[in-house]
Amino acid sequence: MELTLLRNGNRGPISLLVRSGCTRSSSILAPIYAANAMFDGREKWKEKLRKLANLKAKILEEEEDCNTKVLTVLYEALSSKHGRFNEVHRFLSSYIEWWFHGPPSHSHRHLKRLLTGSPSDDLSFAFVPLSVVAFGSTVLVEGYDQGSSVSWVHAWTLNEGIITQVREYYNTSVTVTRFEDSNGVGAASSPEIRSRSGGGKCESVWQSKLSDESVPGLVLAL
Repeated sequence: MELTLLRNGNRGPISLLVRSGCTRSSSILAPIYAANAMFDGREKWKEKLRKLANLKAKILEEEEDCNTKVLTVLYEALSSKHGRFNEVHRFLSSYIEWWFHGPPSHSHRHLKRLLTGSPSDDLSFAFVPLSVVAFGSTVLVEGYDQGSSVSWVHAWTLNEGIITQVREYYNTSVTVTRFEDSNGVGAASSPEIRSRSGGGKCESVWQSKLSDESVPGLVLAL
C-alpha cells in the first residue's frame, strides 16, 4: 500500500491518495468528499440568503416609495384652500391614533381639525412640508410656519397605504433611532421609546433640522 500527499500548487488543498496496486481507497477519501459536499451546500445556502436579502430590500423600497407618495398627496389636500376633506379621508383608517407633543395651546388647533374636517380657528397656518423621509411603514414630515414661528414634525404610520397613526411634534427637537438585533431585524414594531438589553445595536437615522436648541427634545424609536 502506498500513501501519497498531493498539493495543487504551493497553497492548494492537500489530498490523500492511497494506492493498493492501481486501486484508490474509497474509505479513506470518503471524508474528503463529504467535506466538499458540505462546503458546496453552505455556498448555496449563502447565495439563497443573499437573494432573500435583495428581495426584502426591494419590497421595502417599494413600500417606502408608496408611503411617500400617499403623504405627498395628503399634504397637497391639507394645504388646499378649498378644503379637500374627502381626499384626505380616503387615506385615513376608520380609527386613527393621534399623539401630540408640544405647547398645549396648539394641541387641537390645526392638524386634528384638518383630519376630522372641523373648521380651523387659524386659517393662516399651513402645513407645507420641507422634508419627507420614509423608513418602512413610518414617514417623517417636517416643516416650519413662519407666521406663528412654529416648527413641526409629523410621524405617520401606514399599513398598506392607509394611515393608522400620527405623532405630532410642535417646537420639539426629534431624533429618530432604530434598534436592530444581532440578526439585523428591527426590534420595535411601532414607533415608541424602548430600552433593551442583550446583543444588537441602536443607531440614529434621522434628526429634525428646523427647531432651535432652546426647545425640548424627544427620541422616537422605530
